[in-house]
Parts: sequence; structure tokens; C-alpha cells
Amino acid sequence: MRRLPAFSMRKFATVLFACIAVSVAFAQDAKTDKAQPEKFSDKMGEDVIEKSLTGLVKLRTLAAPNARSNATLGKEREGNGILLSPKLVLTIGYLVMEADEVEITDHKGRKLPGKVAGFDQETGLGLVRLLAPAQGEPLVLGDANALKEKDAVLAVGARGNIAPAFITSRREFTGGWEYLLDNAIFTFPPIADWGGAALIEPSGKLVGVGSLFVRDAAGNGTSVPGNMFVPVDILKPILDELIENGQRKGAQRPWLGVTTFEDSDGINVGRLSEGGPADTAGWERGDIIVAVGLTDVKTQAEFYRAIWARGDAGVRVPLTIKRGKQELSVNVRSIDRGSFFAVKTAH
Repeated sequence: MRRLPAFSMRKFATVLFACIAVSVAFAQDAKTDKAQPEKFSDKMGEDVIEKSLTGLVKLRTLAAPNARSNATLGKEREGNGILLSPKLVLTIGYLVMEADEVEITDHKGRKLPGKVAGFDQETGLGLVRLLAPAQGEPLVLGDANALKEKDAVLAVGARGNIAPAFITSRREFTGGWEYLLDNAIFTFPPIADWGGAALIEPSGKLVGVGSLFVRDAAGNGTSVPGNMFVPVDILKPILDELIENGQRKGAQRPWLGVTTFEDSDGINVGRLSEGGPADTAGWERGDIIVAVGLTDVKTQAEFYRAIWARGDAGVRVPLTIKRGKQELSVNVRSIDRGSFFAVKTAH
């Protein structure tokens, strides 16, 4: 087995010590019980760590020149990927959305071309199929549902970022881009280069895919920074469908093309996807969303669930919005988000 260089192991030990020290401070500041988070080194051997690290790859993508997502994500994107097999890479979806070119670099430094193989709007995960096999040990999907607060984990990126960490919370996550996870994974300390990073439990199995940096990983207002990971359990039921078809089977969720944020006024429209359903219906930045049909909505989660409850993509969604002192009733014809962003797939 390939051995980690001495400097890498020193870095690992340094980060581990820092993680344990700050973990104690976190437990005190957050006023949780006095039990300290588990030490990752007590549960996972060096050999398991080294083996897991070979399954991480660097990912670089170049989006199509006219890709709609370029306005928010940029044309060139870099992050991490996770080997599920020598020719299949799992990553976070925003790295591969509308990607025209995909290149991965495996742990041996070999650069390999790939194609987007699948993208799922609901989970926010994507797949890349390699044209030649990568070298490295593919990771096995673990049981993310078994994770609980203070469990020891390892957050790993392909560029030398290794963070022995622990679970700070399991809770709902809403993103302003019409995105909701029922049981996201939040960790501390944060890892740099988190996009597509692997969250590994002590047996070496993959339990999460890195998505975001967050400022309140504990979810209790203590302002503890960390990362949000997408749990792999929500991938398992659709993985074969993504590999075979490029997307999950069946009808897709309705999408309005609106980015929102919450404040004391309610759900504010922050950005509209140009040419999207809400933009076409005449919405404006600064509008406040009051109701979906007869259902009042005060949070993003309420807003999303009320939309999705109306039916499948294509359904008309009646909404009430507040613009200044006026309340307006509007009907928006929803669409499948995937039809708006021309995701390229290869089978």
C-alpha cells in the first residue's frame, strides 16, 4: 500500500490535535452536555485513512460557452470527486452542471478525460464517467443515517485537505436556489476546497459529499463555522437510474427559477433566472412571497414544499407576492429545472 509522506502525517496529526482542542471549546460554548466528541484517531487506523485518500480525485470542468449557470458558477470550475469505481466519479452537482469538458486527476497525478454521466436536481449530486480507468481505491457507500452528533468523521479533499472532524448537527437545510435536504450533515472544523469532498466514517466508508461552507454548523446560533455535506443515503435509491439514464426516473419537481433569502420581512426574491418561469411571469427583485395558493409561507422550506405539493414539473402554481404596498396574485407555469439548464450527459 502507498504510504503517506512524512509531512502529510505530521499535517494530519497537527490538524487532529487542533480539532480535538477546538472541539472541547465548541462543546462549552454551545452549552451542550460535557461529553467530548469522539477522537477520530481512536476509531480509524492509518491504513484505512491512506486507503481512503487514494479514492479522491481532483476535478476540473469547463462549462459550455452559453451555459446559463455561468452567470452564478463561472465557466471554469474546480473541486473534488470520489471514485465509486475506476471509471465512475461522484461529485457535487454544481461542479458539473452544463459541463462541456471534464478532466480528473487521480492520486497518481494522471489526468484523465471524462463526461458528465448524471445529474440530480433534488439531491444536488452529479456523476462523471471516465474514458479511462483512474488509479485508486473506490469508496464504498456507508450508512449516513447512522451518524449522530459528536460522531467522529474525516473530511477529505483531493488537494491535501484532511480534517479530522465531528458531526455538529443533523438537520434540515434549505438553499435559496429551490433546494431542500431533510437531513443534511453538518461538520466542524471546516475544510477548505469543500466542493465534492468526501466525508468518511471510521470504517473507511463514504457517508457524505461536500457541498458548502456554513457559518452556523451547530444550528443553534453559536456561529461555529463548518461544512454541509449531502448524505449518501439519498443517492442510493437513484444511483442505478443516474448511471443508466443520466437522471432519476419519473416526473421531476416543479421549478420557478427564483433565488430567495429569508429575513424579518419574509421570503425575499433576490435573483431571477433570466428567461425562467418567474422572470417570464413578471416577478421582480425585492418581491416578497406571501402565499402559494391558499397556503401562507414564511420560510423557504414552507415555500418549496407548497410548490412541490402542487404536482409535477409543468403545473401552474398560483402565488401571492407583495411588491411595496401592493399584493399581487400571479400564476407561474413551472418547468423541469433540467430542461432549463442544458445538462450534457454521456451514456
